[in-house]
Amino acid sequence: MAAGGFCKLPNGTVVVALNLPSPAADAPAGVRVLVHAQNRARALTRLRNLGLRAVYLRGNTAPPTPDEITAVLHHPDGLIWRTAPAGGGLSVELWHPIRALIIRPAAPA
Repeated sequence: MAAGGFCKLPNGTVVVALNLPSPAADAPAGVRVLVHAQNRARALTRLRNLGLRAVYLRGNTAPPTPDEITAVLHHPDGLIWRTAPAGGGLSVELWHPIRALIIRPAAPA
């Protein structure tokens, strides 16, 4: 189960943050995904529509920080990720659009 949390904004929308295992087999760290949506259900639906089928949010153990909220609100897609810090400390890595994480398989020729 992925750790995560959410934060409801004053305008009624939510920012959902999830710590997921890394999609790369050789990568030791997981990824932190942020989604901006109308509600929690729609945020999770956005991730499921991208192919992350087994994504659930149970509890609010790791809500987004104010810096993470600012980052996702200023991104045009409202869906970003970066590698999760190993020791739970601060990360200096920049946020990436979700397209950089979800790689579609090439069509057979």
